[in-house]
Amino acid sequence: MTKSDITSSLYERLGYSKRECGVIADSFFEIIKETLSKGENVKISGFGNFVLRDKKERKGRNPKTGEEMIISKRRVLNFKLSQVLRKAMNEK
Repeated sequence: MTKSDITSSLYERLGYSKRECGVIADSFFEIIKETLSKGENVKISGFGNFVLRDKKERKGRNPKTGEEMIISKRRVLNFKLSQVLRKAMNEK
C-alpha cells in the first residue's frame, strides 16, 4: 500500500477532498517522524509499536573481501505488532 492508496482510502471513507486527505496522511506520517527523531517510541493502540533501539559499535567483516572492519553505532527502528493486529492477520 502506498501513501496515494491511503489518501484514496481516506477520500472514500471520510468524504473530504483528495487534497485534504493527502494533507491528513502527510501530517500523520510527519508526526510519527518527528516523534521518532526526538528519540521517543510511537505506540498505536490496536496496531503496534515503533520502537527505537541503540546498537553499539561492533566488529564486522566485509563479506566481499573478508576484511575486518568496525561497524559504527547507530539507532535502528523496530516494529512490534499488537496482539489485536497479530490475531486479525492470523485469522485469515
